[in-house]
Amino acid sequence: MNNRIFNFNAGPAVLPLEVLQEAQAELLNFQNTGMSIMEISHRSKPYEAVHNQAIADIKELMKLGDDYEVLFIQGGASMQFDMIPMNFLTAGKIGNYVVSGSFAKKALKEGKLFGATHIAASSEESNFTYIPKQEDIKLSDNAAYLHICYNNTIFGTEWKYVPETNGVPLIADMSSDMLSRPVDFSKFSMIYAGAQKNLGPSGVCLVVIRKSMIENLPENIAAMLRYDTYAKNNSLYNTPPAFGIYMLGKVVRWIKNNGGLEVMAKRNAEKAAIIYDAIDNSNGFYRGHAQKESRSFMNATFRLPTEELEKQFITEATEKGLGGLKGHRSVGGLRASIYNAMPKAGCQALADFMVEFQRKNS
Repeated sequence: MNNRIFNFNAGPAVLPLEVLQEAQAELLNFQNTGMSIMEISHRSKPYEAVHNQAIADIKELMKLGDDYEVLFIQGGASMQFDMIPMNFLTAGKIGNYVVSGSFAKKALKEGKLFGATHIAASSEESNFTYIPKQEDIKLSDNAAYLHICYNNTIFGTEWKYVPETNGVPLIADMSSDMLSRPVDFSKFSMIYAGAQKNLGPSGVCLVVIRKSMIENLPENIAAMLRYDTYAKNNSLYNTPPAFGIYMLGKVVRWIKNNGGLEVMAKRNAEKAAIIYDAIDNSNGFYRGHAQKESRSFMNATFRLPTEELEKQFITEATEKGLGGLKGHRSVGGLRASIYNAMPKAGCQALADFMVEFQRKNS
């Protein structure tokens, strides 16, 4: 295992080493079935146990009861940009969106294909350096829902509060910070997350939805694009992304075994502080993109004095075993994704490298 790097990729992203080792040990013969988890039927009892345990563990961590469904859907979080308005943006209703980053903007674009939309708040004028405050959010009349992106991977911003909607269903894309900290999840009518950032490998999107949201969906929606199809069939209407769910279940159990969301939050805050301290104490050599009060604990974004130095930083960091640090093209610079599975040692190694790189190049 000596050749493993500190993986700062935004997604697919770092997974807990213990989870990878467990999966490796079970890969050829899952629970004495004589088959891999990738070979057994999704209708079999061994797989059914994996599937249902993952659901139970997710609801336990989120402290949600039987009024919520946990669904596993393919198509990634991006398909939810379409499924949400298809299912909920009915005639006379208006889809409300807070535009706080690239994926929030994409969600709005898809919503417009299916009905009327309204921008309830936006931070685009600053290139998404902050999260709008509660007083900035102006809901329309006849709002079908308010959609927010809870952590903006590209821009390194994160919501620090749950917005009040006065009864309007609140829907959140939590792809990059799902189960990274305690949140009053009961305030949300729907939460969804592409697994490949903070929950597992790519191929499965986790959807947690209040049952009342799917009681009277429009009839003219195809079966595979209806939330009630997944709810009525325990996400087994067709063959699910079984390996992705298996891995997601192991990551969720790893979170439970390591103290749950309270411990994850403490660890993540400490890890983020290591990197942000390196930025803030650099006398301007490193410049954070996000405003301090909106900084993400999952994605730290920053620039250097020149693009040439940024390229040099990435090259030298990679040689030191610090991978995946190139920022998104819309922001440029560097991005360190420090999800649950990133060890504190990785953040310290990056911070130490940042200090040394500045010393040599300032």
